[in-house]
Amino acid sequence: MRTLKLTVEYDGTEFAGWQSQVNGRAVQDEIEKALRQILQEEIRIVGAGRTDAGVHARGQVASLKTSSAVDTGKLLSGLNGVLPEDICIHSVEVVPESFHARFGAARRAYSYTISLHPTAIGRRYSWHVKYPLSVDILQSTAPEIVGRHDFTSFCKHEAEVENRVCEVMQSQWEVIPDGLVYRIAADRFVHGMVRSLVGTMVDIARGYFSPDAMPGILAALDRRKAGTAAPARGLVLERVEY
Repeated sequence: MRTLKLTVEYDGTEFAGWQSQVNGRAVQDEIEKALRQILQEEIRIVGAGRTDAGVHARGQVASLKTSSAVDTGKLLSGLNGVLPEDICIHSVEVVPESFHARFGAARRAYSYTISLHPTAIGRRYSWHVKYPLSVDILQSTAPEIVGRHDFTSFCKHEAEVENRVCEVMQSQWEVIPDGLVYRIAADRFVHGMVRSLVGTMVDIARGYFSPDAMPGILAALDRRKAGTAAPARGLVLERVEY
């Protein structure tokens, strides 16, 4: 048996999420179907992160085990030949048997894009915020979540995990032409965390909360104290580090 690591890009617009599910199109299902077609064996893959419906990825990582000795280059070209156009495999690598895409990840990085003006081409990959925002408040609020914290206030109520402590290494807003990009990296994320953080920071920057509200919302450990979650379409899983 060999253990393989796939680096995956996908446009999440038409997907119900990464994880395999009975109802709805899943990224995992499409990749497993392509692998079964090429390798002629039953394959299950594990993703580094379970992105939600509508969320995109440039650097998702998946691992799998196979008895096939097929050349990794041929597998790469074969997968990209049969996968739908909204999924692309960037690399296929042989890794140690102990490698696990999810449990072995040390750091995951996401970006979230906000458009400050209407856009036709970019509408699938950004949130058009129509109201005025204070960029200074956004940029001063973001670093307040850096460090090790309990993110219950930014976790979906139905999340299955009991441990909601994450260590955030990066949290910052950048100004780009016609918009803003939020960049966050952490050792792990709880369900809905990035979208809840973005939505809350936008609510702070538009005056719905006081400029110094973030520490109190974080300490409350209550999702009802935070703002509305930002739409999925602006969120991208950028990379996973091991």
